[in-house]
Amino acid sequence: MDTSKAILAGVVGTAIMTAFMMLAPFMGLPEMSPPEMMAGMIGVSVIIGWIMHFMIGIIFALLYAGFISSMLPIHNIWIKGLAFGVIAFVLGQVGMMAMRAIFDIAGPDGNMMPMMIASLVGHIVFGIAVVRTYGR
Repeated sequence: MDTSKAILAGVVGTAIMTAFMMLAPFMGLPEMSPPEMMAGMIGVSVIIGWIMHFMIGIIFALLYAGFISSMLPIHNIWIKGLAFGVIAFVLGQVGMMAMRAIFDIAGPDGNMMPMMIASLVGHIVFGIAVVRTYGR
């Protein structure tokens, strides 16, 4: 595993995913800000939320480089990125549920389907960016 390349892939993937999420409302998707959501959930400043957001992206990219890449028997780099994005989405949802349980926070109200779809697409964008940056 090339650790520095994985860290770079995590930063690039997180930056591209964040840009996508900022543009999501222009595509008919709900507005989302993972750094603000994380900061609000645990009661810290948005700056800490941004640091957490990028650290999580780097950790996911390190997981991809160290384990997931070799476990995905997919040769097409675009499909591999899509698959990794879905994995990152599932891990992210599990992480959010764990944070809600640990910090005893209620989940959001209302119809979650549009937000889940936007989050899934954002994580797929992240996965493709990480895989393209890190390589096969």
